[in-house]
Amino acid sequence: MEPRMDLAANLRRLRKEKCWSQEMLAHFAGLHPTEVSRLERGLREPRLRTVMQVASALNVSIQELVGPPEVPAAAESV
Repeated sequence: MEPRMDLAANLRRLRKEKCWSQEMLAHFAGLHPTEVSRLERGLREPRLRTVMQVASALNVSIQELVGPPEVPAAAESV
C-alpha cells in the first residue's frame, strides 16, 4: 500500500478507536477539520509537523501512524 494510504487507514482506525469525530481530532491536533478529512481520504501528503501533531493528539508514535496498517489477528490465520 502507498504510504499516504497507510496514513489514511491508520488515522481513521486510531480516531475511531477513541470514538472521536474528525472535528474532535482536528481540535486536539490544532488542525482544521477539512485537513483531517483530506488526510483520512488520502488526498493530502502531510508535512512532518502535521504528522507530529496528529500523532501527539492520538497519543501514538509517528511509526504507528504512518506505518503499514495492523492486520487483525483473525485475518493473519487465514
